[in-house]
This record gives sequence, structure tokens and C-alpha cells, in this order.
Amino acid sequence: MTPTEAWKKLTEGNQRFIKGHTEHPNQDGDRRQSLVGGQEPFAVIFGCSDSRLAAEIIFDVGLGDVFVVRTAGHVIDSASLGSLEFAVDILNIPLIVILGHDSCGAVTSAIDSKRSGTLPKGFIRDLVEHITPSVFAAERKGLSDVNSTVVEHVRETSERLVDRSRIIADAIDEGRTAVVGVTYHLADGEAQAVSRFGLQAPVLD
Repeated sequence: MTPTEAWKKLTEGNQRFIKGHTEHPNQDGDRRQSLVGGQEPFAVIFGCSDSRLAAEIIFDVGLGDVFVVRTAGHVIDSASLGSLEFAVDILNIPLIVILGHDSCGAVTSAIDSKRSGTLPKGFIRDLVEHITPSVFAAERKGLSDVNSTVVEHVRETSERLVDRSRIIADAIDEGRTAVVGVTYHLADGEAQAVSRFGLQAPVLD
């Protein structure tokens, strides 16, 4: 599957989800048995850990279809970066989707910490520190609300991923994979592209 075909498959699934016409594909016993010997997912989704953001549901896919990596606020660390490189270099997945969403709690925490000047305790502090550069990037554009900052954070995450990973950058240059940044709208269920690398997809201005 090409990056464009993979993106088309995801968008078609999301449209079914929005309209309430989900097919729940590849979720039966035969599919389960067919995957015992290996997997060939057509997309890797790097998304926020939020319970409202279940990738297989919102894109109407099933077992073996997508390789999913999740952290709160889709923060890139060595483990998530290694997982994404594994997906591209070992599993030969043609599409990476960075998936953010409205009302993100991690992004809200970063905004609140920046405004108050007080960082949270424990490893939540590390999480917030990773998101804070996106808060500054949003403010430079005159954006201060959570949902606009989420869009900026998705774009920033996409750029950081390509900048930090030589494996992924090379795969994009060779046309083997693409990266699409997406924000998910909780109210209507739409997954909307806001950035892209290596794919000619409609993008939110």
C-alpha cells in the first residue's frame, strides 16, 4: 500500500465513523487466526493516550490494521521514537499519523504551567516540558486557547519527528512513508489533517 492509499483508507474509515456506518472490519476469529504468524499494518498512529481517542474505533479498522503508539499529549521520547522507527524500518509501514485532539489535558497542563510559572510534580513535569515549546509556538501566532494550541502541537510534533529521526526522514525522501498530522474533534468525530510530510493531502490552514 502506498502512503496515499493508506491515508485514503483511514479517511474512508473515519467518514464511516462520523456517519454512524461503521463496518468493524477484521475483528472476527478468522482475522485473529490469520495474524498469528505475523503482521502487516498499513499505518502507524502516534496518538494521545486520552480514553476518547481510540484509534481503531475512530478510523473503523480492526486487528492487524494499525500499529499504535500512545503517550499523553503524543510526546516524543526515546521509546516512542524507537517504536515509530521500528514501524517504518522493520514493518515497512507506509504512513505515520500524529493524532491529537480537542480539549487535550496534557496540552492544557502545559498552558497552565506556562501561565502560572509553576511546574507539576514527578514525571508529569517532564511531559509538560516537552509540550511547552508548542505553547510558545502557538503564542507567537497569536493563539492561546487549548484547541488552537493542540493544532500547533500536532504540527510541531510532526516536524520534530522528521527532524530527530534520520530513519523516518530517509523513508519520506524515498517515498516509502509519509507523515500526516491530524486533530480529532470530540463532538463530531472528524479526524482533520493539519500538517503533512511526503503526502499531498488537504491540510487545515
